[in-house]
Amino acid sequence: MPAASTREIWKATWNTPHKKQQIIIGTVIMIAVVIVMPHFFNGIQKRNGKLLDDWLLAIIPPRNVSIAIFAIIWAMIILAIARAMKDPSIYITYCWAYVFVTAARLTCISFVPLEPPTGLIQLTDPITGIFYGNSVITKDLFFSGHTATLTLICFCLKRRNDKIVATVATISVAFLLLVQHIHYTIDVLAAPVFTYVFYLATRYFLFKNNKVNHDLVKSFRAME
Repeated sequence: MPAASTREIWKATWNTPHKKQQIIIGTVIMIAVVIVMPHFFNGIQKRNGKLLDDWLLAIIPPRNVSIAIFAIIWAMIILAIARAMKDPSIYITYCWAYVFVTAARLTCISFVPLEPPTGLIQLTDPITGIFYGNSVITKDLFFSGHTATLTLICFCLKRRNDKIVATVATISVAFLLLVQHIHYTIDVLAAPVFTYVFYLATRYFLFKNNKVNHDLVKSFRAME
């Protein structure tokens, strides 16, 4: 029996009411978050924060490794998109988890004002610049968005080899962020913890909704 095409897979998903609802609502909220982010980051960039004494950064000479960082990040994003094309549940999970993780990150940044690490070398990228309103933002520190993004991709991917690659990519980028002094050590260490918590919360939220919808369908069928 031939494997279903990408179009057939997404059509079947779209024709499932609760999955269609999750895709539409999740996508709309995610877009709204992306629109709000530049205004938020421009606001936090103007405030004063605390400079942390990071012993690990103190022994790492700062170097510009921007190309390596973004090569890894975009390679993983392309991989995630390729897998989601064949499995819409990956997109649904990532979409909702991204919203929760980002909300948690913006909350943490709001309550933990920090000054950029000593020796920071500005990280620039013409594509992700849209999240920052194409402005120079250096105070979006606790916790690391780049590390959280790769960690979330790792959790959402399903194949064992994909998870191994994503894990290596996450660790590599976390280290490179420290090499470039973009983040404090605590920023990159906290990111996987927060991401894991909200990934689990997302899975519970989606599973709970699926169960409720399934029970409702069974109830309606019993009444017929």
